[in-house]
Amino acid sequence: MTLRCAQCRPVPSSPVLTALGKAVRGYRAEQNISQEELGYRAGLHRTYLSGIERGERSLGYVNVVKIATALGIPASELVARAERLGRRKRRR
Repeated sequence: MTLRCAQCRPVPSSPVLTALGKAVRGYRAEQNISQEELGYRAGLHRTYLSGIERGERSLGYVNVVKIATALGIPASELVARAERLGRRKRRR
């Protein structure tokens, strides 16, 4: 569980968000760019990206596309990697 700062109440972690965060972090690491650089390219704040990578932020389609575009990949590829990561975790 994480805390939502504004309301200071727990926000349940979601395996879907965790997998998407791992996918974003993986592509970012492969390109050797910082959260700050990715945020600049995507037009998003680095702390928002940090929350996404930790699986603490739910994001809409527009932001998925912004992040994928900033990484130079199709949004479908980002989501597909997240789905693979999510399935791998469930099999264990």
